[in-house]
Amino acid sequence: MHCDGDIIPSSTQNIVHNMGMSSLPAGAQVVGRLAAVLRTVSTSMPEGITTTDVARTTGLARPTVHRLLSALVTEGFCDHEHRTGKWLLGPELYLMGAVAAERYDISVLARTHVSALAEATGESAFLSARRSDETVCLLRQDGAFPIRSFVLYEGKRFPLGVASAGLAILAFLPEESMKHYLANSALEAEYGPAHSAKELRKKVSETRKTGYSVNPGLIVEGSWGMGAAVFDSSGQPAWALSITGIHTRFEKQRREEMGQLLLHHAHELSTKLAKRTLGAGT
Repeated sequence: MHCDGDIIPSSTQNIVHNMGMSSLPAGAQVVGRLAAVLRTVSTSMPEGITTTDVARTTGLARPTVHRLLSALVTEGFCDHEHRTGKWLLGPELYLMGAVAAERYDISVLARTHVSALAEATGESAFLSARRSDETVCLLRQDGAFPIRSFVLYEGKRFPLGVASAGLAILAFLPEESMKHYLANSALEAEYGPAHSAKELRKKVSETRKTGYSVNPGLIVEGSWGMGAAVFDSSGQPAWALSITGIHTRFEKQRREEMGQLLLHHAHELSTKLAKRTLGAGT
C-alpha cells in the first residue's frame, strides 16, 4: 500500500527551468545545474539513477547531464556503478553531511518520538524537514500493523502542501509566506484539484484549527496521513512528525486521538530543540 508515490512527479521535472536559470550569470547557472542534478540523484537512493532519467527530471540535455555527473564523480560527490550504468551519491557528500549534521540534524532527538508514534499507533511514523519549498523525509519507523505504506521513505521529497508533513508546515508559516507560496505554486496539475490554491487554503485553515494536518488519501486512494509541525528556536515550522496508514484505521475518533498524540510529540521535540539551541548559545 502506497501512501505518498514512487514515480518522480512532473512537478520536479524541468527543475532548471523552474529555478529561472536562464536569467542567472553563467557561473550561477552551472551551480544551479549541479544542484539540480545532485538533488535528483539523491531522490533515487539507494538504487541509483540513469543518465536519461536525470536528464528527464531536470530538463537538461543528456550530454550536459553526463558531463556534470562525470565531473561530480571526479570530485567525489557522485559514484558511477559501471555494471548498471547508474549514478549514486558519493563519499564526499557523506563527509560533508557528517559535518553539517552537527548544526542541522535533529535525528538523534527525533528518533525517540518517531519510534513512540509508531509503537503507540501501529502505523508508519516519520520525521520530515523543510527544505525551501519542499519537505524531505529524514526518518521512518514502521509500527506493528502489517499493512504499510512504502511511498514516503528516507530521502523522499514533496512540495509544501502535499502530504501531511508538507501541509502541517505550510499551515504554520507566516501568513504572507503562506499566501505567496500558494499564489506561485501549481500543484493542481500534478497532484489533482484537491491541491489547488483554493483547496489548500481550506486545508490550511482546518490544520490551524486542530493543530494537525490530515491527508485523506489525496495522493494515493485509500492511504491516509496525519502530521504536526515541529518548530525551531525562532518559532518557524522547520520539521514535521507524521503517520500514515490505510483509511480504515483513520476513522474520526481515532484521528482525534492520533492528532493529540502527534501534537504532544511535536511539542516535546520543539521544546528539546529550543533547549538545545539555548544551551549552544551559553
